[in-house]
Amino acid sequence: MTRELERLRKQEIWIAWIRLLAVPWAVLEVGVLADDFPPDYELSAWVATGFLGAGALALFWLARSPLDARTRAWLGLTALAFDTAIIYVYFFLFAFEPALPARALIFLAVIEAAVRYGLRGGIALPLATAPLLVLVELFRADRFGMPPFELRHVTLPLGIQLIMGLIVGGLVRRLSQETQFAEGRAAEAEGLRDQIGRRADVLEAVNRCARALASSLDQREAFDAFLREAGSTFAFDPLAIVLADGDRAEVVASTGGAEDAPFPAGTMVPQEGTLVADVIAEGRTIVREDMAADARYAEEAALVQAGFRSRVGAPLSLGDRTIGMLGISRRELAAFPREDVDLITLLARQVATTVENIRAFEAERIAAEELRRLSALRADFVSLVSHELRTPMASVIGSASTLRERWRSLTADQRESFLALIEEETSRLATLIGDVLDTSRLEAGTFTYAFSDVDVGELVRDVASVVDLGQEEVDVRAAVSEPLPRVRADRERIRQLLMNLVANAVKYTISGDEVEVRAAAENGVVSVSVRDHGPGISADDQRVIFEKFGRAPTGHSKPGAGLGLYIARSIAEAHGGSLDVESESGAGATFTLRLPASR
Repeated sequence: MTRELERLRKQEIWIAWIRLLAVPWAVLEVGVLADDFPPDYELSAWVATGFLGAGALALFWLARSPLDARTRAWLGLTALAFDTAIIYVYFFLFAFEPALPARALIFLAVIEAAVRYGLRGGIALPLATAPLLVLVELFRADRFGMPPFELRHVTLPLGIQLIMGLIVGGLVRRLSQETQFAEGRAAEAEGLRDQIGRRADVLEAVNRCARALASSLDQREAFDAFLREAGSTFAFDPLAIVLADGDRAEVVASTGGAEDAPFPAGTMVPQEGTLVADVIAEGRTIVREDMAADARYAEEAALVQAGFRSRVGAPLSLGDRTIGMLGISRRELAAFPREDVDLITLLARQVATTVENIRAFEAERIAAEELRRLSALRADFVSLVSHELRTPMASVIGSASTLRERWRSLTADQRESFLALIEEETSRLATLIGDVLDTSRLEAGTFTYAFSDVDVGELVRDVASVVDLGQEEVDVRAAVSEPLPRVRADRERIRQLLMNLVANAVKYTISGDEVEVRAAAENGVVSVSVRDHGPGISADDQRVIFEKFGRAPTGHSKPGAGLGLYIARSIAEAHGGSLDVESESGAGATFTLRLPASR
């Protein structure tokens, strides 16, 4: 409306200037060029010219004045009426001229009407002033005689007026349409420019947040930097990055702690019935306009209680896979316009990519650390096995060489002692080689089992008896709580497992002390515990001892390759059971085997 009012003001000023320029032209015509005025006609001409000058000045002043749209519309209509009246006054005054040159003035009024009002003005004015053409022609014929009244003097100028009105009005209408089209395109271009500008601002904001998130490969530092940048980019109350972890959802980053955010970082809840479950399932952004009116999701009751009304959940998408959700809440009702939803959706894509990069880096870092640890374990294993092989082999070779060279000089007891040493060291070699082969079979998946119903109580007594008879330094005692149900197991593998546990306990128990082996049944499980009174195992080493080549440092050099407990736990897990340890440094250790009882 303001633009149209300014256009009318400029048009009125332009016509006012033309009207002012017409005043000196009228003075020239009346005072110099016109001659032989009939009596009293010259005075009337000067009076009309005076009215023209006064009206031109008044209309010029009004055209430049600040008027509202309604007043300016009336001013235009008044100006057109004034100009038409002055033109027809001159038409009457100069009717005495034989060739009627003043008749051309009437076309100026038609042009002005067409310029102001288009086709309507160009047609309406000639029709409205047609009676005046008739009056002028009647006046001329009555007052000045020859030639007599001619209808052609009326129809010809009227037709020319109509044609001129149609032409000028059509051009004005076409110009108006083109102007409106151009203004519409200009407005559209301006809107597109603003939209592109806003889009550029959004992209820049998203890029800043993405750069902040990618500023560190440490997950906590990256999320903290992202939250700071996001807080300065757009308004929100709580913001949370939620990742799917199986059937649960974990809040890995949040803007507030437990005191000011319903779900601070570290919160883990079941995924079923939450917004993140729907976002992941549908792979699209979900907008919650009013959570108080419709608390559709499990977590929204806590959000509403904290004072939040609206919420947006955008998927963290990687291709066709969604790994979580970027959730933002606000206290106002329906507080997320379309621009903010688009921004949050775009931001979520950037977050997903960066989170995946951080995860990949973390996985690679853990894998690299694990590879370094395994490499160190293998190096220790090679060194350990070399030592474990070299020592018994040296004993066997030395004993065999002594027997061969000094057989006749040795007494029977000495020869028996050397043969016993050879047997013991050869058994150590066989055990070591057997453990290495079993480990290889476990890794290759060729470690075989033959399941049957096994009496674990009998096995416990048998193993305890064998180990106790095989050495004299440590007392091995077995206690079986009867009745003990049978288990579905491979008898020889369970025997191997128990032999490893009891032999380890004896190895680390001080001479003169004892090892306790207990078997009992509870809640459908048969448990066997082996308790020693050795140096114990620290909490940090309790995981290591069940890994390949893993050995806990005890301060005492004990033979072994670190494979027995790894094999023992693998056997237990293959039977659907478990093998755990409870221990403290300096307080001994208790290894517990649990196997499901047979139905």
